Amino acid sequence: MFLRIILAATLLCLLGCSDFIHPVKSTPEPTEYSFNYWLLQKIYLYEDELPNLSEEGDSAKDLYATLKDPFTTYTPPAKSEERATQISTSKIIGGDIGLRYYNITDAAYPIYIARVYPQSPAGSAGIPRFGNILRANGIELNGERAFATYDSIRNYSKNIDLVVAYKKDTTLYKLEKEIVYAPTVFVDTLFDDSTNGYPGIVFVSIEGFKDSTADRKNGTYGELKSYLDSTISDKRVRVLDLRNNPGGLVRQCLKMADLFVSKGTLSTRHSRSLDADGETYHIRTSEIAKSGDVGESGKFIILANRGSASASEIFIAAVTETTDIPFVGNTTYGKGVGQTTFFTYNGALATITNFEFLTPKGNSYHKEGIHPKYECSATVYENCAAQIANKIYGVQIPNQNESLAKKSAEISEQNTSSESKGEAFIWADSDFYLKHFQKSLR
Repeated sequence: MFLRIILAATLLCLLGCSDFIHPVKSTPEPTEYSFNYWLLQKIYLYEDELPNLSEEGDSAKDLYATLKDPFTTYTPPAKSEERATQISTSKIIGGDIGLRYYNITDAAYPIYIARVYPQSPAGSAGIPRFGNILRANGIELNGERAFATYDSIRNYSKNIDLVVAYKKDTTLYKLEKEIVYAPTVFVDTLFDDSTNGYPGIVFVSIEGFKDSTADRKNGTYGELKSYLDSTISDKRVRVLDLRNNPGGLVRQCLKMADLFVSKGTLSTRHSRSLDADGETYHIRTSEIAKSGDVGESGKFIILANRGSASASEIFIAAVTETTDIPFVGNTTYGKGVGQTTFFTYNGALATITNFEFLTPKGNSYHKEGIHPKYECSATVYENCAAQIANKIYGVQIPNQNESLAKKSAEISEQNTSSESKGEAFIWADSDFYLKHFQKSLR
């Protein structure tokens, strides 16, 4: 009995002493919303918007919808892998046969082959470029609905039989769709007429900046470098064509710019990010060129237009402000901010604007664009570029006419490859951010 009295007295003493007994603080349950709210608070560039965000909520999608920045987006888990594929690779989702097309609307059979990807079923079968597709899976491809009909066949059929006319021959090709990584660098020679002494001008079209393309290991950079290395003795003028290139990965465009720049700053960016302790900090970093690349010599022109955006603009500024290579065309889109991309707590994809770019000379071009040295007002840019090549480098060109250009006003090229929606992307170490989010909950 005495022992029970002692124990009871001790317990009452402890209960009355706040230094010994504390209420247990519960750890908040981590949610997709709380992770994205925390992430935006930590790195979102436009800090003045952050106080307007609600700390509590159920929908991460609605959280992002409250932001003014159109490039800060949320992709739900069901679509995140597909979106990640589009950002980093040129893989054609759903498989493909490896063709691109001209749709010549006033032709009896309007579908012509614009490109044949070498590493594809079409390339392996030997389908000729500029061939005219007459039938697909036995269906005539003529009239106004030809391309819509063909598009449906490509989307819903694994096996595709094409009847193609080329140089008076008609051939049946039996194809089966496969996983295809489209090239992102294409090379065409225009204005060439060796009989009359015209060497031609090489147009090198760069359609994006991705890590895995027809060059699975080195991506767009690898495609361009391989071309430059294999044509080291080519003395012709080469036009680096970035028209309608929406952007892509920052590391790719900077490595590609470095191919043409021997020294100096390629680009500078101001970032809002996390330090090693998980605290927000602002940092300014610059990319510096290294010398010794094959593109540092030769005759080059950059061609771009209003559709050239983001990573394309990083490339254009890096090359034109540090070399004598001129920019020809029209003022670019004007997107001087970039995004870091994360896989989130629930496997969604958060793409958040957290840095802005400056040109090598320290200039901002956001919402202003980069202005060309030589403005093109012609409807066909190739002719404009050829005239500048003649003016700067003295290259001889024939009398110009729209039929010599690779795209005329009556022809639209149908591109089936995925685009990156105009961002300059940097991929984040998602595990690093998730670790610090978990620490913040303790």
